Amino acid sequence: MKGNNTYKILAGLAAVLIIVLYFLPVWWVALQSIQYPKTMYPKGIRINFKYNGVYNGCKGTKERAELASDQEGANCLVEMNAINHFIGMYHIVQGVNSNKDRKYPIYYVFDTKKDANGNEIIDPKTGKPVEIDVTPKALKTLDKIMHASPYLFAILVLMVIAFIFTKKPNIWLAIIPAMLPIYFLVVYIYYLHWYGHHLSMHGGGAFRGIKPFMPTVFGEGKVAQFTTLSYPDIGFFVGLLIMILLIIAALMKKKSLKNN
Repeated sequence: MKGNNTYKILAGLAAVLIIVLYFLPVWWVALQSIQYPKTMYPKGIRINFKYNGVYNGCKGTKERAELASDQEGANCLVEMNAINHFIGMYHIVQGVNSNKDRKYPIYYVFDTKKDANGNEIIDPKTGKPVEIDVTPKALKTLDKIMHASPYLFAILVLMVIAFIFTKKPNIWLAIIPAMLPIYFLVVYIYYLHWYGHHLSMHGGGAFRGIKPFMPTVFGEGKVAQFTTLSYPDIGFFVGLLIMILLIIAALMKKKSLKNN
């Protein structure tokens, strides 16, 4: 009986931590250079990654007035997008953190519709060129994943609850939620590669000499005159704890049912 209760307690704790994890930053990336002194940007141009979006990581710094989003500090997410655009990258997909006042998310890209001769087609009603959406599907897919994250997390919590109360082993009900840190790393690494290999596609790219590259996943790297830092945040370690708890709970439940 004691063994039965122990795996339920571990799984229950993991379910609570999954809910907490949704609100925590999982990874952070920062750019540092001499043009961003530490007196103004002690952490560099920093952004935080969560399962539901990408957020400003510079709250509380003393910044140039044009970068201020409020009285608390600079919006380094805006500045990071400006830097990325300078080397030809697409805008960062911000997920649920997107500006709701915009008709389209900031990462959307538009081109003008052209006729067979390459001339822009003019809308007779507005007198302006007709715009067409040329946003890559990869970015729209990432946005959908981030917006679906609340429902996905809810499903994972329900799976853990089902694992606790079902009388059958159903180990997969614990293993699938346990893989949360792995899911994040797979998506994170894939899209770092995608961004780094899609340059100069939307009018950016002042540094034409920059070749496609793999941004730094972990540790310190170098891009143009910027030093890049990329490290796990508290949410990643909470995710690892969830993984450990659920794997132990799955093994304990399997052993308990086998003995019974």
